[in-house]
Amino acid sequence: MQGADGVFGNAATRIERNLASRGAYAFGSYPEIDDLFSQPAREPDRKKREALLHQIQKIAYDRVMFAPIWEFAQLHAVGPRVEQAGLGLIELMPFSAPYEDVRLKGR
Repeated sequence: MQGADGVFGNAATRIERNLASRGAYAFGSYPEIDDLFSQPAREPDRKKREALLHQIQKIAYDRVMFAPIWEFAQLHAVGPRVEQAGLGLIELMPFSAPYEDVRLKGR
């Protein structure tokens, strides 16, 4: 499964969606993450809330809860009318871009 979370929010909302057991995209979690996630709601000090969120992120990082596996489902093709495709024009950009630089063959 590939997941990408592009919703609005901050670290707390993304942790809730992706790491806490009650999250929309979490399939299982760790009890210590759930315990830590419930604490910032009761903590009035901003620095302490930030430290709790950093602890959750460290647990996710240390236990390698995410793997950087990519499978782009977007088609990339070049036809007989294309002189210069946009693939590879921007280094490390997996898509055809920028579209302004795509040139068609003259007729």
